[in-house]
Amino acid sequence: MSALLEIDAVSRHYHVRGGLLGLKHALVRAVDGLSLTLMPGESLGLVGESGCGKSTLARLILGLEPLDAGSVRFQGRDINDWPQTELRRQMQMVFQDPYSSLNPRMSVGAIVAEPLVIHSMGTVVERRAKTLSLLRTVGLDADMAQRYPHQLSGGQRQRVAVARALALGPALLVCDEPVSALDVSIQAQVLLLLQDLRQRLGLTYLFISHDLAVVGQICDRVAVMYLGRLVELAPAAALISKPCHPYTRALLSAVPVPDPGHARTREHLVGELPSPLNPPEGCPFHPRCPEVMDICRREFPPAFDTSSSGATGGISETRLAHCWLHKPG
Repeated sequence: MSALLEIDAVSRHYHVRGGLLGLKHALVRAVDGLSLTLMPGESLGLVGESGCGKSTLARLILGLEPLDAGSVRFQGRDINDWPQTELRRQMQMVFQDPYSSLNPRMSVGAIVAEPLVIHSMGTVVERRAKTLSLLRTVGLDADMAQRYPHQLSGGQRQRVAVARALALGPALLVCDEPVSALDVSIQAQVLLLLQDLRQRLGLTYLFISHDLAVVGQICDRVAVMYLGRLVELAPAAALISKPCHPYTRALLSAVPVPDPGHARTREHLVGELPSPLNPPEGCPFHPRCPEVMDICRREFPPAFDTSSSGATGGISETRLAHCWLHKPG
């Protein structure tokens, strides 16, 4: 099976201007040489601290930001070679805040039907039927079509956002923190909805989050980012049960445990997050790493296969860590 999405050594840098003349004086490496592959029907989680480049990578994948280096291929074809109208039909996004991502002046029915109108799909009657069908698909009653976003709960608004994203029948859904703005009980409902839609419609997800507990429920594999770079990639169950990179272990140790009788040893990171305007040489995590070595200060580590039996053919079985601690031999 060929990959649905191939991200090859992608970079996106931003120039920071300052001074009286507004000259360029610094460079922010939001995404720096990152590579990933996403298979059809797979759910890939992308996690990391705020500011690590997760949302920037999502915009690069969707073609909303230009690439400074590397390439993004969708269905074997460079995204720059896709007509924009066709690319929008194939890729859609669910945003973090369902209130700000929905037009408050439009009814729910108009919001869900808007992609169909923009792409001139069907007649007015067909679009209305499609809209009502989409609302039922995400668990909303047909009478919701007459309401406005301010009349809905947070969970209902996010269901409307999901329905709008599904209107054009995309193959890839980019979910950028889709449940972080919701209550915990509502989060569970939306996650179950996304899992059900993935099975019924054969969707592929890139699921961006800062919550490893949420990612572990919905994702097949998890990629961990730090300051614009990939530091670990592994099957979700393996990464959560036995993380390799010190940064991943620190993230997992911060996840709350619902059992008050269970004690968890918290791994505290020493020092502050380095400024993206002036990242450290070598591995960007080395100033905070409890297991830092001399080589970490000089060189960024390549990806080492840390699978117990190595890669055995399936991409879901491969486990990689960008860390000198896992250098073979």
